[in-house]
Amino acid sequence: MVFRALFLFLIAISAFGAEVAGVTLPDTDKQLVLNGAGLRKRAFFQVYAIGLYVAERKSAAAEVIGASGAKRVAIHMLRDVGADQFTDALMDGMKDNQSEAEMKAFDARIKQLAAIMAEMKEARKGMRITLDWLPGAGTQVTVEGKPSGALIPGEDFYRALLRIWVGDNPVQADLKKALLGDKP
Repeated sequence: MVFRALFLFLIAISAFGAEVAGVTLPDTDKQLVLNGAGLRKRAFFQVYAIGLYVAERKSAAAEVIGASGAKRVAIHMLRDVGADQFTDALMDGMKDNQSEAEMKAFDARIKQLAAIMAEMKEARKGMRITLDWLPGAGTQVTVEGKPSGALIPGEDFYRALLRIWVGDNPVQADLKKALLGDKP
């Protein structure tokens, strides 16, 4: 009886995952595990809560970026941000972690991502946006649980997106640590 109660308690704890700024990110999402979660801040504004899901937890950025298999970046907006501003922020994060030649090679795919973001017009407070790497298929952008736009080809592009948050020049150093599972 005590064993069963303890077992159920441990299951309940593991089901919670992480809480970031009032947003609960589950420990698992579509057969992936939560590698880490954190808060994106800009000045003193809380912009979004983010979770990084992978097939197997990793603590090194290069391992997360280079790991094979499906991956997910789950973004929960904490404030309204225009689609252009959101896209520009993503592109700035990519530029900080890619060479000029690499960015040029991504040009058509960047335009495809920008078009998907433009369709939503605004990333509204409470909105959930996911960026999924689907092996052999491409990057799927999902807004509020619905696929948005065509798949964006190339694992190199998804890896460039991951570098926004966990690359050598991340958008926010403490966020990188959080996504790599470093608990504050």
